[in-house]
Amino acid sequence: MWKLLLVAFAFLIVSPAAFAASGPLDLTTSTVGIIALVIFTVAYVLVMGEERLHMRKSKPVLVAAGLIWMMIGWVYIDQGFPGVAEDAFRHNLLEFAELMLFLLVAMTYINALEERRLFDALRSWMVKKGFTYRQLFWISGFLAFFISPIADNLTTALLMCAVVMKVADGDKKFIGMSCVSIVVAANAGGAFSPFGDITTLMVWQAGIVEFHEFFVLFIPSVLNYLVPALIMNFFIDNKKPHAVYEEVELKRGALRITGLFLLTIATAVSCHMFLHLPPVLGMMMGLGYLQFFGYYLRMTLPGSLARKRAMAERAGDIERLKRLGSVVPFDVFSRVQRAEWDTLLFFYGIVMCVGGLGFLGYLHLLSDTLYTQWSPTLANVALGVMSAVIDNIPVMFAVLSMQPDMSHGQWLLITLTAGTGGSLLSIGSAAGVALMGQARGYYTFASHLKWAPAIALGFIASIFAHLWLNEQLFTIFG
Repeated sequence: MWKLLLVAFAFLIVSPAAFAASGPLDLTTSTVGIIALVIFTVAYVLVMGEERLHMRKSKPVLVAAGLIWMMIGWVYIDQGFPGVAEDAFRHNLLEFAELMLFLLVAMTYINALEERRLFDALRSWMVKKGFTYRQLFWISGFLAFFISPIADNLTTALLMCAVVMKVADGDKKFIGMSCVSIVVAANAGGAFSPFGDITTLMVWQAGIVEFHEFFVLFIPSVLNYLVPALIMNFFIDNKKPHAVYEEVELKRGALRITGLFLLTIATAVSCHMFLHLPPVLGMMMGLGYLQFFGYYLRMTLPGSLARKRAMAERAGDIERLKRLGSVVPFDVFSRVQRAEWDTLLFFYGIVMCVGGLGFLGYLHLLSDTLYTQWSPTLANVALGVMSAVIDNIPVMFAVLSMQPDMSHGQWLLITLTAGTGGSLLSIGSAAGVALMGQARGYYTFASHLKWAPAIALGFIASIFAHLWLNEQLFTIFG
């Protein structure tokens, strides 16, 4: 899963550690600086080829981050600044630690809900209702759009893809089109919530945009999804699929864990808004909620099983008795173990690589080119389009590291474009890459590229909607 759910906001606070954004030495034209750029480029090419190479994306960026910072350390020791590089690295590491712990809790909750069969129950309900292909196309898209603000876009895309593949039963054309719609919907839905995407989480935790302010992006996000979906709708056969219904019984505590997850989110938001404490504090406290509830489930399991066995014996339900015999106690730490560690380590590598390049002076150079020589609007749209090829995480982290002088509306614009620009190509977002693996043979780079013009229309419509509807937020016009 993704994705799931992730932030670092290094270099944003003016303090003695502020030189982390750009070190006291300008190394952009030095041999070390050029080698560092080459290392990062090679690593990212390997990341983009993850699907073809069958190599986890964390491997190259972990090695690249180590090499880049080792070269920086060597140069600064040679120039008589032995502690400067160390302080800069620790500054990056501290911010990543907040990101990792935040995401770890979110992933643990999603894994717990999956283990309690909440998502299986949703899939079963959709199969049981016997929707037509066109109805299924819209239902899966709308669910992806409205679930992703809470469960993150990667997790949501994987869930809805599993539903579509189960219901469509091998219809290649429909599964491919639905996957395109799901990727666009999940990315668009994640753009108006701090919990929907890593980029929005980054901006929120950095304190640039408050929790409630993201919701002004709701209508632009709706248009981002709705425009391509309306176009694709005319190419879908309005027939009913042949799928086998499977009875799914929720495991004990599924709905209560959902409630605890919502309480955890509320705790994180409250810590940030009212107490001015990092949101990760509330998330870790929420992990404690889940641990206490897990303890309750384990302690009450024998009594619950005894009651259910008695009921099954009275009803003569042999199958239910067999299922009860295989029940294992709920274990929070097994859910932590199932977190997307490759994703978390990938983010570590990206944060450290981009932080190192910033320390060498490249982000200052890029910021001067984009936000001084170009207008902020053009720069933010260009970076959004760029995120279709380069993952939105390094794009957004680079912008946060530059911290250009922009209006509130421009910060929301880069949040929107970086979050949804990845929908233009299947490799542009974690959701798209994950679905190419999950729906292999049905959803491909080519099947997504076919609908790129329609997706681009939605992308453009969302930008103009934001510029028009939220005009008052653009105190500095680009």
